[in-house]
Amino acid sequence: MMEDKKSEYNNDSGIEVNRIYKDASLLNEDAGEYPFTRGIQPDMYRGKLWTMRQYAGFSTAEESNKRYHYLLNQGTTGLSVAFDLPTQIGYDSDHALSEGEVGKAGVAIDTLRDMEILFDGIQLEKITTSMTINATASTLLCMYIALAKKQGADLKNISGTIQNDILKEYAARGTYIYPPKPSMRIITDIFAYCSNEVPKWNTISVSGYHIREAGANAVQELAFTLADGKAYLKAAIDVGLDINVFAKRISFFFNAHNNLFEEVAKFRAARRMWASITKELGATDLRAQMLRFHTQTGGSTLTAQQPQNNIVRVTIQALAAVMGGTQSLHTNGFDEALSLPTADAARLALRTQQVIAFESGVPMTVDPLGGSFYVEALTNEVEQKAWEYIHRIDEMGGAVSAIEAGFIQREIAQSAYQYQRDIESGDKIIVGVNKFPMEEPSFEDLFTVDDSIRNVQTDKINKVKSERNNSEVQDHLIALENAARGGFNVMPHILSAVEAYATLGEISDTMRNVFGEYTGA
Repeated sequence: MMEDKKSEYNNDSGIEVNRIYKDASLLNEDAGEYPFTRGIQPDMYRGKLWTMRQYAGFSTAEESNKRYHYLLNQGTTGLSVAFDLPTQIGYDSDHALSEGEVGKAGVAIDTLRDMEILFDGIQLEKITTSMTINATASTLLCMYIALAKKQGADLKNISGTIQNDILKEYAARGTYIYPPKPSMRIITDIFAYCSNEVPKWNTISVSGYHIREAGANAVQELAFTLADGKAYLKAAIDVGLDINVFAKRISFFFNAHNNLFEEVAKFRAARRMWASITKELGATDLRAQMLRFHTQTGGSTLTAQQPQNNIVRVTIQALAAVMGGTQSLHTNGFDEALSLPTADAARLALRTQQVIAFESGVPMTVDPLGGSFYVEALTNEVEQKAWEYIHRIDEMGGAVSAIEAGFIQREIAQSAYQYQRDIESGDKIIVGVNKFPMEEPSFEDLFTVDDSIRNVQTDKINKVKSERNNSEVQDHLIALENAARGGFNVMPHILSAVEAYATLGEISDTMRNVFGEYTGA
């Protein structure tokens, strides 16, 4: 991270690099000015680099904690937590439906005790943490808050992000629990609670990443993500929240694919469009009009064939994110088409960001591709096509209605189908797959998680239940159920249950009893 702002930047030939380059015939706008096409900060990376937030989580809290300390020692500047599937859909590790999935897609978190272990030796007041969690975001955030309280942290100073974007789960990913309307109600409860208790926390990260991973193209990723964001704005306004307050705590999560210029254009158009959307809905504070976003390189672009080619793909994608003005970045390990990333692959992914940051010269100037005939035209075209989608969605009644009608799902499915057809026909070239294949030795250095992890987690749950005050837990769960039924904010009651060491599954089941489960039918 650039700790001190330099007064002068020079390239390797001694040529001074300006803060920003302008051509009045192309673009008069400056960075940090509405509608933020060129970036949300006047100096962008000249003042502070993007957060290098490597996504990690697997097996038990103990094992993930070791990886976090490793990444921090290697220079990562923010943590990003991956949770396993049972945690994501509100089942404890000892639930029958959790078998075979515990600790596989991320770390297993069943109680506050696991959260305490996960961040052992890490001061929450001194690090920002992003948590990729949606249906159970309220519970995981409460566990994080409870841990911060146990550490003696000032809750006004803890910062980070919960993804908390349930709409894209219905459209593209599938880890939902409750139907759309109660899910949206929980989200607005989180907005309201955090604005008072943890004001620096980003209460939602509207995710285009998973929409893209499901098969959407760049325009669809942009359009469907902003349509979801617009739905969250309206839901918060409908319950009386001030857009100039809560919109500052909304962030976005985008994908970065291999077409460098298209991706840069997408990011630039996203800022411009979000500024327009927020302003139209009543935002007058410039910070409430800014689109801040995290980027992850494209998991679906990684190939099991010739996996070292993925190093090049990730580098191109990371460059697109940086030249597009991202606020934080995760770079994928080259081996992730085969397994969870090894420590060596995770380190190389982080080093990719560090080389871009400290050796490439790209961060020296704001919006380095701004003014390019191609990039400016492409930004306009991507924006126009994305608006066409958003207008169609608005005519349907917004993102929730469009999802309930299956419109967004059908558009994504059609795009994915066409993409695969193009690969099979050879119209779309994937190096090492349908062009330039080769005989390869088996790739042996793979990272795996053993199924015995479920037994470890079950023992931990049983131990917690034997040590806690079970009568107190039941009282808090009853209070939570009453709040859910009565329309009161559920967050204080979830926090009380968490602090009494109620399990994630017990809390989720309590709300299942009130809200039911969504089947997608």
